Amino acid sequence: MTRPDPQTTYDRIADHFAATREYPWPEIEEFVDDAPTADVALDVGCGNGRHAEVLAQNADRVVALDVSRGLLQTARRRQAASGFDAHLVQGNAAALPIRDGAVSLAVYVATLHHLRPRATRVDSLDELARVLAPGGRALIGVWSTAHDRFDADEGFDTTIDWTLPGGEAVPRYYHVYDPDEFDRDLGASALSVHERFESSGNCYAVVGA
Repeated sequence: MTRPDPQTTYDRIADHFAATREYPWPEIEEFVDDAPTADVALDVGCGNGRHAEVLAQNADRVVALDVSRGLLQTARRRQAASGFDAHLVQGNAAALPIRDGAVSLAVYVATLHHLRPRATRVDSLDELARVLAPGGRALIGVWSTAHDRFDADEGFDTTIDWTLPGGEAVPRYYHVYDPDEFDRDLGASALSVHERFESSGNCYAVVGA
């Protein structure tokens, strides 16, 4: 069975998905609020732009990147309605179209776990390290076996359906991390980990280059 790729999946469900993602995650709001003002901030896997909007309150320039053109269209509509400033870019999280050391603040949540295989996920973490400036900080968040919806102790690949109005089920690929595995992938990358924590069943890490 062919696993769904993120671009096709999220282009298909973009409008309905974005409509259910109105508010930013509190973990991201807290991370951004605690950070110094950034010259350039980056949102990897920006979706409908809800977290790019948070970054725009604490950065001179925001780059919001997503592989899905459909999701970027929803971000553009949110941007027009809310008036926040961000440069919307279609791109791949494992090959960021950003120069070395350009980013001083970044969020990368609910996206890494859509990449496959493991080597690509680690490559993506290396890309984040490449674009982070000295002293820059990023928050990474992934789905985890720590969540009570999963009855597992080890990380695993799965598909989780998104149900559109009318009942169509659109499968989404996930790699659900176990906490130790998340630590190993971070350790295999060029990132340095400043803090690791769990919240609402997700694994998070505050990292630097």
